Amino acid sequence: MVRFVLFCVAFALAIKLYAQDSAAKRLRKVSTAQGTGTIKGVVRFEGTPLKPRLIRMTQDRNCEAIHKGKPVASEEFVLNKNGTLKWVLVYVKSEVKVDFEPPSKPAVLDQQGCVYRPRVIGIMVGQPLEIHNSDPLFHNVHFVSKRNGQFNFSQPRKGMKSVRVFKNPELPGTAYFKCDIHPWMRAWVGIFDHPFFAVTGDDGSFTISGLPEGTYEIEAWHEKLGTKSVKVSVKSGTTVTVNFVFKR
Repeated sequence: MVRFVLFCVAFALAIKLYAQDSAAKRLRKVSTAQGTGTIKGVVRFEGTPLKPRLIRMTQDRNCEAIHKGKPVASEEFVLNKNGTLKWVLVYVKSEVKVDFEPPSKPAVLDQQGCVYRPRVIGIMVGQPLEIHNSDPLFHNVHFVSKRNGQFNFSQPRKGMKSVRVFKNPELPGTAYFKCDIHPWMRAWVGIFDHPFFAVTGDDGSFTISGLPEGTYEIEAWHEKLGTKSVKVSVKSGTTVTVNFVFKR
């Protein structure tokens, strides 16, 4: 009997040590990945721009008052002054053969001026997403997706904050936020199991750094113009320039 008890104790200890060692190895793999490179570039537009869609917020007088009764241009197509596009999500589409822990620092999605800020967001599986209401009025947050289900909750007061975490990777175009009270409100989200993504801003540029050596498919997604992709080889300590061009 004593031998059996000792055996069980030893077996349990071995399992615990194995789990700890596996976790440590995984963390070391994450933190000491060698041979990393950078991909940077811009996303340009050529052709006839989409006509700006004006949003009139007369449905809610509080929203209308925030903008002093003036219509607001939708951000579904934003052409920057330098001929580049804003709100394009650029990401590594192919498999990355290294595990990465999600950041503890949350990504933030805000409701400000009766629109979502930012319009497009990238986040890792397991990373917290803080959803804020910065408006002095009632919003509801309705999330729709193919691989991460749905949720719907209200934020009736300014300063409210809610946190959600996604469990499954999901490419942009299938996961988005909307407000059932203000139907013009929308934000898109791409959910990844790696940190190699970026959203273009006012200059249309992006930078993806820390990539292990290898050949990858890089994709750029725009909510109205679709996707463009290219294969890129990354070597240790180098920077590769990749420019995307959407035409219409």
